[in-house]
Amino acid sequence: MTVATPARLLGLLSLLQTPREWPGSELSARLAVSPRTIRRDIERLRELGYPVQGTRGAEGGYRLVAGMAMPPLLLDDEEAVAIAVGLRAAAGNAVAGIEEASVRALTKLEQVLPARLRGRVRALTGATVPLVVSGPTVEPETLAVLAGVIANHEKLRFVYRTAGGVQSTRLVEPNRLVSAGRRWYFVAYDDDRADWRSFRVDRMGDLRPTGARVAARTLPDRDAAAYVERTRLAAAPTHRADATLYAPAEQIAARLGDALDLEAGTRLEAIDAESCRLTGYVDTLEWLAFRLSMLGCEFEVHQPPELREHLRALGGRITRAAGAPTAEGSRSVAEHSAQHIR
Repeated sequence: MTVATPARLLGLLSLLQTPREWPGSELSARLAVSPRTIRRDIERLRELGYPVQGTRGAEGGYRLVAGMAMPPLLLDDEEAVAIAVGLRAAAGNAVAGIEEASVRALTKLEQVLPARLRGRVRALTGATVPLVVSGPTVEPETLAVLAGVIANHEKLRFVYRTAGGVQSTRLVEPNRLVSAGRRWYFVAYDDDRADWRSFRVDRMGDLRPTGARVAARTLPDRDAAAYVERTRLAAAPTHRADATLYAPAEQIAARLGDALDLEAGTRLEAIDAESCRLTGYVDTLEWLAFRLSMLGCEFEVHQPPELREHLRALGGRITRAAGAPTAEGSRSVAEHSAQHIR
């Protein structure tokens, strides 16, 4: 027995929505299934609440009854959950008014879902709270304009403000929008600079589509997301970190957690059973000093040399906050440190 898949039911429903009557033989030919399967799918649509009317005879067929109330939305369990999760997650995005719009969309979704799925979606949305982080937002209208010029391959003129507040007018050939957490980036070819650029959408203003169509250019990366990732890393001030940690590599890996996967170029290699070497790149020395001090072991910094000054400053603040050490405590710390001097 052929199971009615959501994709096939949606295809059948799409055909039935046209203002005509469809013979069963034509429907089966269009969907590449047997007439018997078409009859079963028609019954499934009726069970879901879609008013499909059938007529008998040589000229008979199927059509949707016009003017009926909206039937339940044709979604399976996974599709319904995916939409609900997406709408709840959107509330934490950096788009102005997105939280209210997500709530409205979820309400409308529940109204057209079958009772069984409605309960699951309500339970999921009621148990989920999006983490909304403060920061600059972008207007939905701005995203709509950018999406429009991308779809039409249309040149765009706009005013861009840098992080330092300097404004300039740009004329670009659009490529893609990239959503990166709380930031939206607009990837485009800058005509005046004859090079690719990624622009923070919250810093763009006075958008003016020019009406001039251009052929699509080839990005210097595999896609726009890869281009944004590479250029963001290149633009950030980075320092190469290299330190020996006097603890087993497994212990340090557990304490670093996801950082080994998420931080660019971070590597941890065992030296022996009691020590390992950590290398990678970081944006700020202050953050690196803090990160090393939180690993719970003795360590030796090989580079950058400027890191030692940040460690001294951090150690001084911690020492002052802890108060004057006792004689016994000082002797214990000294003995522990001496064990790890190599």
